[in-house]
Amino acid sequence: MTIEYSGKGDPARSLALLWRTSERTSRKGKPDLSVDRIVRAAIEVADAEGLQALSMRRVAERLGVGTMSLYTYVPGKPELLDVMLDTVYGETARPEESPGDWRARLTLIAKENWALYQRHPWLLQVATNRPVLGPNTTAKYDYELRAVDGIGLTDVEMDSVITLVTGFVHGTARGAVEAAQAESQTGLTDEQWWAAHAPFLSRISDASRWPTASRVGQAAAEALGGAYSAEHAFEFGLERVLDGIDALITRRAGSA
Repeated sequence: MTIEYSGKGDPARSLALLWRTSERTSRKGKPDLSVDRIVRAAIEVADAEGLQALSMRRVAERLGVGTMSLYTYVPGKPELLDVMLDTVYGETARPEESPGDWRARLTLIAKENWALYQRHPWLLQVATNRPVLGPNTTAKYDYELRAVDGIGLTDVEMDSVITLVTGFVHGTARGAVEAAQAESQTGLTDEQWWAAHAPFLSRISDASRWPTASRVGQAAAEALGGAYSAEHAFEFGLERVLDGIDALITRRAGSA
């Protein structure tokens, strides 16, 4: 899988583009382009064809314009990628009043991020160690922090909790996307793959040699309807992550 990196563009140009401080207007007689139209077309390309297909030329083709006309609005692909990220980060729900306690709020955040990866799998191909410093990214981070504000954590712990939850979602979503793409890449459903291997497994498997793997594997397959369930991994793992955060909050309260 090809990995792209956010924050590779020219800082001044990237920030100007993210915050729309110097957007060009269309010239008379030219197609009605804008940063928003270009970014939306780029997201559509990445959604449909993957991040490896993204290029200024491919985006121009989708818009029906010449490649060079895009550079009037976007300096290049690195800056475009940053704005794509910031744009899709604006899709997550951020209700002013979230029902329930911190646990319910973090659950909502996790599910919103999970859904975002399902809509835009290419997000999993972007390393964001250097975050996009755009308005939607900033608003998303602020909203997520407010879910755990005032519950007894230090500021650093608040940041770490959000990193923990979103990092868990990222890892689990990668497994879900890979599982979903396996059928299109191999031409076989999970059921067909197992059916093709079953005759050979029956000859080489030895339950007496690996009793624990045999017992647990069979139980999991029966319960999950297969060897792996992305939804179960997400739900089960999220509850355990929240349990760990609960233990931290309880310990903090006890030592206060």
